[in-house]
Amino acid sequence: MNKGLIHVYCGDGKGKTTAAIGLTVRATGNDRQVVFAQFMKGQVTGELKILNDLSNVTVLRSPKDFPFYSKMTGEDKRAITDIHNDILNEIIRLLNEDKVDMIVMDEITYPYNWNLIDVTLFKKIVELCKGSTELVLTGRNPDDFILDNADYITEMKCIRHPYKEGVAARRGIEY
Repeated sequence: MNKGLIHVYCGDGKGKTTAAIGLTVRATGNDRQVVFAQFMKGQVTGELKILNDLSNVTVLRSPKDFPFYSKMTGEDKRAITDIHNDILNEIIRLLNEDKVDMIVMDEITYPYNWNLIDVTLFKKIVELCKGSTELVLTGRNPDDFILDNADYITEMKCIRHPYKEGVAARRGIEY
C-alpha cells in the first residue's frame, strides 16, 4: 500500500464525517489499523457503536459532551483543550510505536482554528504521517497549513439541507 497521503474533507455540506467513516471501514476491511479520533464531539452517535466493535479501530474522543463553541465558558474551553491534547499525544504515541496505518481526525479544523488544541502537536502528527501513515482530516474552513499539506481535498457543498427548513438532526441519519 502506498502510505502517507493526506486527505481533507471540508466544506459547508453534509458528508465529511460520513466520508471519513467510509474510508475507515474500507481500511479496516483490508486489515489496516485505524485510529478514529473525534474532536469537538462527545455525544453518542450510531457510527461509534460499529467502530468500537471493530478490533482494528481505536476510537479516541472526549468522554464528555461540551456545548457548541459559542456557548462554552472559559472553563469548558480549557477542559476540552486538555482532552484534545491528550488525544493528540496518544496519536503521537501510537505513531511512534508504528501501531497505526491510518488516522482520521474528525472535525479537527474547529479546534485548530479556535485554539482548542496545541497546534505544534497537530503539526508534528502531520509531519510524522507524511510518507508513512494515511491521514484524514475533516471540518469546515481548513487553515492554509492543512490545505498546503493535503494530497486530496474534497469540498462538500450544501445545495439544500432540511435543517434550513427547521428539521432537527435525526438519530441514525445525521448522528
